[in-house]
Amino acid sequence: MTPILQTELSFAPWADPRTNRLPGVIPVGLDDWLEVDTAYAAQMALRDHLIATQPDEVMGLHESARPAAEELLDVVLPLLPPLGFTVSPESVTRPDGVTVPLDRSAPLETLGRLLQCDLCLMQPDPTGTTDESVLTGGILCFPSGWRLSEKFMRPMMRIHKPIEVYTPELGKRVQRLLDGVQPGRGLMRGTASRSDAHLADPRSEGEYRHGQATSKFIRVERQCLIRLPETRAVVFTIHTQVVEPSALSAEQAAALDASPIRLAD
Repeated sequence: MTPILQTELSFAPWADPRTNRLPGVIPVGLDDWLEVDTAYAAQMALRDHLIATQPDEVMGLHESARPAAEELLDVVLPLLPPLGFTVSPESVTRPDGVTVPLDRSAPLETLGRLLQCDLCLMQPDPTGTTDESVLTGGILCFPSGWRLSEKFMRPMMRIHKPIEVYTPELGKRVQRLLDGVQPGRGLMRGTASRSDAHLADPRSEGEYRHGQATSKFIRVERQCLIRLPETRAVVFTIHTQVVEPSALSAEQAAALDASPIRLAD
C-alpha cells in the first residue's frame, strides 16, 4: 500500500521546550484541539474503508458510554465549520467533499468518518470493580501496535500492561492527570518514533515493537485529553502524522538534531 504521508508536520514535540522533556504535557483548548492537515483526504479515505469493512476491529462502545459518545458528537459539531466543514441538521460535508450523514444512533462511527484523529472514551468503571478509568468506547483506525479489542473495558494499568515503564506509581500519576482534566481546559502531549509508514498498525500485545533504526519515516502522535462537561467522560484523542524527514521545517530538523528526545526504535 502506498504510504499516506503529510507534506508538513503541524506539531513536532521535540521542537517545543514544553513538550520535549517529561512529562511534556501542555494546555489545549477546544479552539485548537482538532486539526485538518495535508493528508486529510487520504487518511479519511482509509478511515472510511476500515469502518466499512472492519467495524469490529476499529470500533467499540459499551452501552453505559452511549450518553458520553452522543455528547462528544454534540461537542464536536460546532467546532467543524472553522476547519472547512459544512454542517447541516442531516449531514456534514467534509473538506475533501465527501458528505457524511449525521447518524446520532451511531455517534462514534459518525465521528470516525469526520475526524482524522482516533477517539477513546475514558470513564469510571461502570461495574465498580476498579478505581481506575476504563476504556468504555473508541474509534481506533490508526493504532500503533495495539488493538481496541484487547483494551476495551479494561482499566489503565491493564491497558498499559505490555509497557515496562508503566509502573504502578506511573499509573497513579496518570490517573491523577485524568482526574484533574477540567471542561474547557484540556491537556496535550506528543510522541515521536521511527516508522515504516504503516498508518493502521494493529498488533496484539505479544507483538509489541517500534519501527527499526533503518525506518525512513517519522510518526508523530498529537495526543489530547478533553473533559466532556455533562457526562464528565474524558476523551483521549490521537492525531497521527507520518512524514519523511525531508518534510520537516528547517527549525524542526535543527531541533531534532539538538533535542534530548531520541526517536524510539
